[in-house]
Amino acid sequence: MIHQYKLNGYNIVLDTYSGSVHVVDDLAYDIIGLYENTSKEAIITKILEKYAQDPDILEKDIQDTIADVEELVRDGQLFTEDEFKDLSIDLRKRKTYIKALCLNVAHTCNLSCDYCFASQGKYNGDRALMSFEVGKKAIDFLLENSGKHRNLDIDFFGGEPLMAWKVVKQIVEYARSKEAEYKKVFRFTFTTNGMLLNDEVTEFLNKEMHNVVLSLDGRKEVHDRLRKTVTGKGSYDHIIPKFQAFVKKRGDKEYYVRGTYTHNNVDFTNDIFHIADLGFDKLSMEPVISDPKEPYALTEDDLPEIYHQYEILAKEMLKRGEEGNGFTFYHYMLDLSEGPCIQKRISGCGSGTEYLAVTPWGELFPCHQFVGDEEYSMGNLWDGITKHEIHDEFKTSNCYSKPECQDCWAKLYCSGGCPANALHATGSINGTYDFSCDIFRKRVECSMMVKVAESLRAMEDQTAQ
Repeated sequence: MIHQYKLNGYNIVLDTYSGSVHVVDDLAYDIIGLYENTSKEAIITKILEKYAQDPDILEKDIQDTIADVEELVRDGQLFTEDEFKDLSIDLRKRKTYIKALCLNVAHTCNLSCDYCFASQGKYNGDRALMSFEVGKKAIDFLLENSGKHRNLDIDFFGGEPLMAWKVVKQIVEYARSKEAEYKKVFRFTFTTNGMLLNDEVTEFLNKEMHNVVLSLDGRKEVHDRLRKTVTGKGSYDHIIPKFQAFVKKRGDKEYYVRGTYTHNNVDFTNDIFHIADLGFDKLSMEPVISDPKEPYALTEDDLPEIYHQYEILAKEMLKRGEEGNGFTFYHYMLDLSEGPCIQKRISGCGSGTEYLAVTPWGELFPCHQFVGDEEYSMGNLWDGITKHEIHDEFKTSNCYSKPECQDCWAKLYCSGGCPANALHATGSINGTYDFSCDIFRKRVECSMMVKVAESLRAMEDQTAQ
């Protein structure tokens, strides 16, 4: 399977199953488009007709280009066969071990964001904070169920996890005390709205957290429209200086400023560039997932502009990179030479199998986006996974288990998409949320173009030396 597209002056051809990416001229682009279902003689005829007014395109040029394509096919770089389908069946049979937990330490929040999937941090339930006893048990549960995984991940999440600050510190201290005994290494991630950031918090997070996610939607008017305090006041002016001070002290450690765009700001690149101009260089911006009836919900009519915005973003990133003030965008971090192993590319994030969410009272869910849906309550920290049918359902969910994914050129980049989004859109984790798929494919195209442009620029610079 191949995918061809034109973007920013490049003719790009992706071979899905080998992962090969080719940048070609117009002649090769057209020939590749005909190659699979057209005879060599018919290709020559069609191309001669198309380029009849171009004196530089001769039959010999066409034959030579066809020969080049044939060589790429022989080398396994074009029109390669799918060798991974059977592997997906083996993945369903594999024994999995837990390597990551999302600890919902706070089912409460000091903001009241309109679009919050967690119902302003309460997850459609009671407000609660995790006790140290539950947090300690979560660490023990992960150690006991991690198998041979050496690196173990803990995400502190909410609500707003800084509202459970004392417990967070206790959990980290306890986990660190177990590393040598179990020969494991804990990596912590923390997501915060920034309202309670101070010097003590900053020092601790910068010391202990492998990654920190800072929530900011962009321009003041955009951010404050939906991210308000419980009293209805916008939070932008309060958090910006806190975030800037935090990142300045963080140095070269990982962080992300993460925003959400909605129907209100389909021109979201202006928010991304605003955040970058504030001095942040590691950015993410996600489309809102919400009830279609909400006034801020994205619609199918927004898609053309969303596509356009992702192209604007890609071009501006290249421009800023050349000027020496570039930034990283999470969804454009595409590794064309290495990337995740094929098992990961097939099965995805590992929710419900290798990754679980833990509520303040120790209940287990496939991930934080399932918390509060009792149908997907898998068990608890004391009894372990008791609903094995849910575990098995997630174990068998991958990009080969979804009929809609079979002919999609991007399936080995999205692994079949987010199970939670699929469930909310279709009623099944094995469904596909078409709107999200459309956006994902566009992001892959743009990220691939960025990598192509950067690679070609690097080659030119090397040649010039």
